[in-house]
Amino acid sequence: MATNNTVFLLFCWISFAVAWSPRLLSPRRDNTNTSLPNEYSYETFYLDQQVDHFGFNNGDTFKQRYLIASQFWNHHGGPIFFYTGNEGDITWFCNNTGFMWDIAPEFRALLVFAEHRYYGSSIPYGSQAFKDPSKLNYLTSEQALADFAVLIRYLKSSIPGTSDSPVVAFGGSYGGMLSAWMRMKYPSAVIGALAASAPIWDFTGLTKCTALMDTITKSFMKASPPCVDNIRQSWTTIDKIAATAEGRNFIYNTFHLCSPLKTADDVGNFKAWLANAWFDLAMVNYPYPANFLEPLPAWPVKAVCAPLGSPLQDKLLMQGLYEAVNIYFNYTGQAKCLNTSQDATASLGDAGWGYQACTEMVMPSCADSSSMFEPTTWNFTSFSNSCFSSYKIRPRQDWVSTQYGGKDIEAPTNIIFSNGLLDPWSAGGVLNSLSDTLIAIQIPDGAHHLDLRAANKDDTAYVKAARTQEKNIIRLWLSSQ
Repeated sequence: MATNNTVFLLFCWISFAVAWSPRLLSPRRDNTNTSLPNEYSYETFYLDQQVDHFGFNNGDTFKQRYLIASQFWNHHGGPIFFYTGNEGDITWFCNNTGFMWDIAPEFRALLVFAEHRYYGSSIPYGSQAFKDPSKLNYLTSEQALADFAVLIRYLKSSIPGTSDSPVVAFGGSYGGMLSAWMRMKYPSAVIGALAASAPIWDFTGLTKCTALMDTITKSFMKASPPCVDNIRQSWTTIDKIAATAEGRNFIYNTFHLCSPLKTADDVGNFKAWLANAWFDLAMVNYPYPANFLEPLPAWPVKAVCAPLGSPLQDKLLMQGLYEAVNIYFNYTGQAKCLNTSQDATASLGDAGWGYQACTEMVMPSCADSSSMFEPTTWNFTSFSNSCFSSYKIRPRQDWVSTQYGGKDIEAPTNIIFSNGLLDPWSAGGVLNSLSDTLIAIQIPDGAHHLDLRAANKDDTAYVKAARTQEKNIIRLWLSSQ
């Protein structure tokens, strides 16, 4: 059992929180983005939104940011492609959801990217938002969906030519969950939704808590079985070496760490840091060089497994682990040391997901001995106590299933659930079609929402086929209007 169980239990939802980290693109506050090619240019707008859509006592408002690209649009009723923003700065999603930009000219669509409340610059109560639990009380998926519905109504009433425009929702990761839930909750607002890498079933009682770690293990196993064996063995090896001050110093020097390992907690944090790296690598295992979380080579899991491709023991295993993790954290060779207190995907001040994970977004995670991770258990009581310590609130582990139907979602229509099977979050996704209009698309060699990324010359046949299928389905939705 892990010596620092709480740290390890938390790393899973931390990874999800930062899967869409805005760290790699500085927020743009100007009215027009001019630094990108013309086809990616957009205008920035703000709409006054109710802080509380579901009560009438609080009349406070905030300014929700949204981005519009109209250069491809048929001004006489062309469709609106609406991105349901997730946990980060909306400009980052806008510039990293190339599929929408790629297909907009073909559909002559108006592109809208809506920012999620409490992220980016759409912060109710401003600097006080994260200091007062009563101010954070309105950070929920339900309120965010209501924001999107109000924004769509506003756009169709204020932009000439949009009153009869059909709206299709798009989203990836948590944004994909929101796009699916948008179609379920507001079917009059959107005619359909593409929910990419949306783990809508990664909640209590819906998916085994081992599922994410098992999926990562399979992804690494596909690249190199010896690599999996070495990582599985590494946890006990680290404990053995770190049992002495001399051993901890060896790890510090071998990994070129920024800070020495002095205590058991330091060692636990070091192991959680490694585990997070393996998790993130499975998410971004793209077939071409990318800069999604960190600058990485094509098929990065295969690259990091190369130094771990043969059986290793003790200090040689530590050296192999360093060479592997250094590819992730220091592929450019510019880092002078590796900082275990800072994940590669750490966001810049977007603390909202920690609160969301401690309220309704409770995603249980654990690992058993069959995975490559250190065995851990899921302890909801410990998780709840940690949340109370941080936010003075306690999570409701069954609320999402109650609110959005859990696995009983056959009634809605027109939702595409796409999942790359290399992606950890596919474990909580809809992998098989539920009806003729609730369609699942599997991408066997796909990582996290690969299909939402821009077309690339090194795309695999599977993702190309998935995008073609998605376009055909969207075209069918639009033709039926």
